[in-house]
Amino acid sequence: MFTKYDHTAHPPKNKPVMVWDGQCGFCKYWITRWKRMTGDQVDYKTFQEVAGDFADIPLKEFKKASRLIEPDGKVYSGPDSAYRSYDFSQKRNYPFHNWYLKNGWFQKASDRVYNHIAKNRPFYHELTTTLFGKDPLRLKPYWVIYLLALISLFLIISLLF
Repeated sequence: MFTKYDHTAHPPKNKPVMVWDGQCGFCKYWITRWKRMTGDQVDYKTFQEVAGDFADIPLKEFKKASRLIEPDGKVYSGPDSAYRSYDFSQKRNYPFHNWYLKNGWFQKASDRVYNHIAKNRPFYHELTTTLFGKDPLRLKPYWVIYLLALISLFLIISLLF
């Protein structure tokens, strides 16, 4: 499980920085979407580029989870880094960060799911591209086709037997 950090003594100067694993295909896919969503409100840097800038957060922790680090030094870790980044989007009406802060069950479930995905990134990258397509900027609802195919198969089998 990743360790949560509340604060860093080495915050970015101008705007929040999302620190992520540049060698992770799953991470790159979703970071591409977040960049489009947040525009120039957030800088996106790989931990391979900037981990040394945040000396009070161990490198091994950057390898386990993404971190959103704000100019006031506040650090959001794992799923909450993603949820908090939504607050910098043009829509700004996503409830996930507040749910994470206020609902223990949502926080626990988010942390566990995030940790599971982090430990199985190649599988989830393949699943993501299978369900949504290879271009993160143009999601395709392939999952609907797969769901309809399964329902059709189920109906055919149940009609035959």
